[in-house]
Amino acid sequence: MLPIFERGSHVVDSLFLSPVHIGALLIFIILVCTLYFFRHLAIMKSLGRYGLISVLVISELSIILWTFSVGLWDIRFTLPLQLCTISLYICTFMLIRKSYRLFEIVYFFGLAGAFQALITPDLFYTFPHFRFIHFFLAHFAIILSILYMVWVEQFVVTFRSMLKSFLVLNVIAAIAFLANLMTGANYMFLARKPENPSILDVLGPFPLYILSLQVIAFIMFLMLYLPFLILRRN
Repeated sequence: MLPIFERGSHVVDSLFLSPVHIGALLIFIILVCTLYFFRHLAIMKSLGRYGLISVLVISELSIILWTFSVGLWDIRFTLPLQLCTISLYICTFMLIRKSYRLFEIVYFFGLAGAFQALITPDLFYTFPHFRFIHFFLAHFAIILSILYMVWVEQFVVTFRSMLKSFLVLNVIAAIAFLANLMTGANYMFLARKPENPSILDVLGPFPLYILSLQVIAFIMFLMLYLPFLILRRN
């Protein structure tokens, strides 16, 4: 979350289930369905992949330039230590190299983190502000990139992949936790809960909700592994 120094016409207290939030989710559903139904087309392997790479790279470069241009760059908010930002970087290199090793790691926490962000966005800017458009495009691209590897490249994950991803997630969380202590930041919401409504609101006070997040993350990872387990058994 970026700090808000001035409140204008594009700043709101909460986006959760607002008309623009619901509209963005509907667009997301259409994009996911389009990727699935056209997954067998040859053009999807080329234009689809390069299109996703372009969106990921442009979204990250544009947010960096924007924070500098409006004087909002701050070490407490703009280091690449949020889970979805890390997922974006991994997805970019995953697509460029068609890397299975990166895929099996980002599949779990990339999907879990980006889906949660879309459902309960920690965002105070509404449409048509740049931050609103950037937020949803970046998270769309993360999820679509992972689903591209599943549906188009036909990559699969294993139980071992799930354990690898959970281990990497905890390493990332440890780094973010240390960064929070040194800078006063709140990367990965390990220092305090987000201001907008989120799943953390029902997980108890700090620091108990961090332990609860571990359990929920592992359950979500199991749910994301379940489709592959069913397919393998069939």
